[in-house]
Amino acid sequence: MKRLIYLIIPTLLLAACGGKHTDKAKELNDLKKQKSDIEVKIHALEAAGGDSSKKATPVITMQVQPVDFIGYVQVQSAITGDQNVYASPQMAGIVTGVLVHVGQHVSKGEKLATLDAAATEQQILGQDAQLGLTKTLYEKQQLLWAQNIGTQVQLLQAKANYEFAQKQKSALIAQRNMYTITSPIDGVVDMVTLKTGDAAQPGSQGIRVVNTTYLKAEANLGENYLGKIHQGNAVKLLFPDLNDSIKTKLTYVSEAIDPSSRTFLVQVKISGNTKLHPNMSCIMKIANYENSKAITVPVSVIQKTSKGDVLYVNENNKAKVVYVTTGQNSDGQVEITSGLHAGDQVIVTGYDNLDNGDPVSVQQ
Repeated sequence: MKRLIYLIIPTLLLAACGGKHTDKAKELNDLKKQKSDIEVKIHALEAAGGDSSKKATPVITMQVQPVDFIGYVQVQSAITGDQNVYASPQMAGIVTGVLVHVGQHVSKGEKLATLDAAATEQQILGQDAQLGLTKTLYEKQQLLWAQNIGTQVQLLQAKANYEFAQKQKSALIAQRNMYTITSPIDGVVDMVTLKTGDAAQPGSQGIRVVNTTYLKAEANLGENYLGKIHQGNAVKLLFPDLNDSIKTKLTYVSEAIDPSSRTFLVQVKISGNTKLHPNMSCIMKIANYENSKAITVPVSVIQKTSKGDVLYVNENNKAKVVYVTTGQNSDGQVEITSGLHAGDQVIVTGYDNLDNGDPVSVQQ
């Protein structure tokens, strides 16, 4: 009997423990089923817009459409001119008179100032006497030769002496003219710093003459643009100080790289604009890319993430994250090469604190 009792007790204990484990497993399965049912209901309510716990964010949108997009290379530039020169004498001397004033129009070769040439003037006076003597002797020798008096050699010698005296005087006159300052171009006197009594010499910068008819804008571009910029490209010159701009074309592109700056020169010729002056600064915008059917958005709406560039669009009054690929950018607009389509409503204001799926309220 005792042995039978000992066998029955362990069996009852095992049965009791097994029943407890079965109840817990059933309870766990019931909870999981309830959780699954709740999640299904939550998703259904969200899909139906029933999440009223989060207030809609007011936003402003823009509908993107294909546009003509032009990409520019922008660089600081300066106005220069080949006809922006300093007039100086060919000989050093003391200024005896300044004949022009600032703003005066002058012609090429016109006398601007005179220098002391007294020594040369005296030589010219002495040469006049010598020239008169040789002329008289030559004329008399001609008369004698006409009367068959004298020899042909005497006539030729008198002629040679006269012609030599003439050339000597011409040389002295040319030397005297080197003591004057003349304008090398047609233009306007832009600066006069010389005054009577000053010493002037070749290469001095006392009088400047400018011709604004033929000007050009010059800029230096980094060597990475070589081959991407070509003569004939459309150019826009911006003058912030004048609140003005000029549309023109690139007239020159250097083929050589400056070894020190690693840049190359580009030029735009300008003519007939009286507002422009040498040494003015401007902004040169060179068009080097165009897409007639580009999708563009403001640069500011692009957000950088670890997975790439994103922006938000409005889809059924909800914010939707869209990953995009960007291309060229210009004037605050960036080209979207993939990710957007014509008609998409891009959120341009109010996107800062949005998350994917957040409700939005589009403002007019």
